[in-house]
Amino acid sequence: MLSASRLAYAYGNRMVLEDVSLTLAAGESVALLGANGSGKSTLIRLLLGIYRPLRGQIRLGAEPLQGLSAKERARRIAYVPQDHGTAFPFRVLDMVLMGRIPHQSLLGRASPKDRARAEGSLERLGILDLADRPYTELSGGQRQLVLIARALAQEAPILILDEPVTGLDYGNQHRLMVQVRDLARSGYAILQSTHYPEHALAAASRVLLLKDGRILAEGAPDNVLCPGHLQALYGVETEFVETADGRRAILPVCKESHQGSKEFSLSTQRRKA
Repeated sequence: MLSASRLAYAYGNRMVLEDVSLTLAAGESVALLGANGSGKSTLIRLLLGIYRPLRGQIRLGAEPLQGLSAKERARRIAYVPQDHGTAFPFRVLDMVLMGRIPHQSLLGRASPKDRARAEGSLERLGILDLADRPYTELSGGQRQLVLIARALAQEAPILILDEPVTGLDYGNQHRLMVQVRDLARSGYAILQSTHYPEHALAAASRVLLLKDGRILAEGAPDNVLCPGHLQALYGVETEFVETADGRRAILPVCKESHQGSKEFSLSTQRRKA
């Protein structure tokens, strides 16, 4: 559905991506992990057609991405940014209706079908009660859910989410991961960048690790998310434990600091509990 082959990109003389390839198929949820500055956001901008690669090619199906108009791309790829600010107090429903623009004529107005799609997206995320609220008065987490609803209303078969849990509390993070998993099962192709390996365990069918602009590893979450890879990405020791319901959990291993102060091990505390 979406494929990229040997992508390279540079800011001036500084290479930020080199020889990056990936595929994204219907029914797949791919998690993109990497430390700050690893090239995740640049890769997403390339896949959206915002940037042109220095080398390599991106295809939507059999068609080169850059050969498609912005409207054609929007019918096939929906994007959820980390955050979005607006000075104008649009109603939440009107914000979500903006996701229907690729399906309308130049001077078209929202149809009953457009409104139904927008309301259905809000309902799916459990925020239909916000429909008449001004977007500017919402919390950061609520705004993020509205942006996700707008992407769902767009009805593009590919969803790209750039750190979608930004601003969400613990409960909404969990509910969103359930939605990501269910959307993939219903046929969407999903790519989400995240800083949380546990979210990849919960919602991804495949994981791609990006380090210094190159692919460090790619594969099934249980195979790729290992202490060695996480140490290489983030510079912290981790270990995996089994939860009461048989799932794997990732815990940091806290050690004594250089100053000699004693810090407890989260993993040890969990095992004792």
